[in-house]
This record gives sequence, C-alpha cells and structure tokens, in this order.
Amino acid sequence: MKPELKDKEAIIKAGKEAIGVEIEGLELVKSKLGDGFYCAVNIIFESSGRVVVTGIGKSGLVGRKIAATLASTGTPSIFLHPVEAMHGDLGMVMTGDVVIAISNSGQTQELNALIPAFKDRNIPIIALTGNEESMLAKASTCVIDTGVKKEACALGLAPTASTTAALAVGDALAVVLLKLRRFSERDFRKNHPSGTLGERLKVSVSQVMLKGQEVPMAKVGQRMNEVIKEIDEKRLGAVLVLDATESLVGIVTDGDLRRAMLKYGPSFYEKRVEEIMTPNPKSVMPDALAADALALMETHLITVLPVVGYDGRLSGIVHLHDLLGKGEFKFII
Repeated sequence: MKPELKDKEAIIKAGKEAIGVEIEGLELVKSKLGDGFYCAVNIIFESSGRVVVTGIGKSGLVGRKIAATLASTGTPSIFLHPVEAMHGDLGMVMTGDVVIAISNSGQTQELNALIPAFKDRNIPIIALTGNEESMLAKASTCVIDTGVKKEACALGLAPTASTTAALAVGDALAVVLLKLRRFSERDFRKNHPSGTLGERLKVSVSQVMLKGQEVPMAKVGQRMNEVIKEIDEKRLGAVLVLDATESLVGIVTDGDLRRAMLKYGPSFYEKRVEEIMTPNPKSVMPDALAADALALMETHLITVLPVVGYDGRLSGIVHLHDLLGKGEFKFII
C-alpha cells in the first residue's frame, strides 16, 4: 500500500516554496536583461536564415520548446542535438543561420565542441548561460545572463529555477520578434492549422513530404563529386540513391560523407555513390500518418525519411522540421 500523506499543510507549503524560488530566479533574470538581449533580438531579426537552438540534457528539452515557440510565431527555427551534430547533423547549419546555445554552466563539453564549426561558418552564437566567464560565453556574439541564485530543488542539483529562467528568456525573444515582424493572428493560425501538434500529425505523409525537384536524388553509378553538389543544393543533409527503375536503394547522409572522406582521402570524389551509401534505408509509405513518420525518426535518431510507394519507387522525402512545424503544410492556403 502507498503511504498516506497526512501533513497537508507542510506539502502545500513546500510546493509554494519551490515556486517561490523559481519566481525569485525570474525576477533576477528580468533585472539583468539588457544589452545581451538587445543584441540577440537584432541579430535574429536581421538574419537571412533560421535560428538553430542547441543544448543537451534539461537545457536541450528547454531548447526544443524555444525552437518550437519561435517557429510558431514567425521566426524559422530548428533544434540541433549537440551529439547528433557531431555525427553529421551539422550539415543542416548554413551560413546565414543564427545559433542559440543553452548551458547554465557554459562549460558543457558536447556543446562547446561545436563552437569551432559554427565559427568556420561565420554563424553568430547567442549564449543563454548563467556563467558569463565560461567558454561558451566568451565565444559568443551575444550573452544573455540566465543565472539564478539557487535551484528550487532542495539538493541544489536538479535544474529547476535555471531551466525556467532560460525558457522565459526564450519566450521573451519570441514575443519581441513577433512584435517586430508584425506577426498577426492570421499568421499564427497558418502555423497552427489544427491547434496542436497532435492534430497536425494526423495528416498523411503525402501531405507534408517534399517531392519532385525538391528531393535530393542521385542515380546508381554517379560519382561523388556530382552527389555532393546535389546535397549542397537541396540542403537536407542527405541524398537518396535510385536505380534505373526509380526504386530507392540507398541513402547518403552528411555522416556517411564524413566517414568516407576519412576512409578514402583524395580518391573519395571519384568513388561511385553505391560505394558510399547506406543501403536499404528506413522509409515510410505516402499514406502513413505524419505521427508514424515522426515516431520512426525518433526511434532511429534520423532527421530525413524517404517516402516510398507500394511498388518500391520513390515518392518523396519528409524532414523532421517539417513535421514539427518549421513552416506551413503544403496544402494550407
């Protein structure tokens, strides 16, 4: 049997104390909001690309929510997992994008390992951190101090007040940018055609997939110097490999490219695509639900999914960010 919780007043008091600590943290962050926030808003507003939000652990969960909020309020945004980034997903980050990096300590190893790659692409970094002397802060273009005096957790270990503070700053960025973009209620409805993500994912894959010239494709026998051009032009971080019958036989991701370059060296560019590709990739049928496609992506930690008909021929490709609301569904007018 479960123990009976008798001390009602003590339980409610402890809950109020925890919320009180979080409120104090928010008041502190509010009081410190200044040049870093102004800098961040200007960089995002003037950028020609997307906002790439990254973080790991609890900060990663906060980052996913910030990216979703920005995307739904008129600022194209994606979430980039730092570990997946080091295994090929960095290919999704392009010149013109802006990075929001979230780390309370500013010393998160997986996150800071990405800094050189962002610098090489001339991508500005906005740090949400509680440590302005950290490696992340010193490498960033703008720093927003989200530091709090203490966590709501009695042990001071579980991220609570600090993650609430980072989340609130993300919301503040989204709201200010919404105002600057004159984002209307009509615009908001276009990005929320069914009110919730759950409703959005009830549509079929065929309604959200990219098709035709939007799909990165290569034919068996093509050399890698041609394949790389296709990946670069279509900007999905992958290319689908087809045989003479237009049937899907493989996929080449940014991760495959990186590993092959290390393996083959200068001769890589003369290799044929079938020597580099991952054969028999995961795929989904056009009439499958978008929710099923999302579940498959999450299970196998992939960001693109080929769409294949019952005859085995390629129908299109679906990207994680389209499922999560990077833009409007194609059938929405």
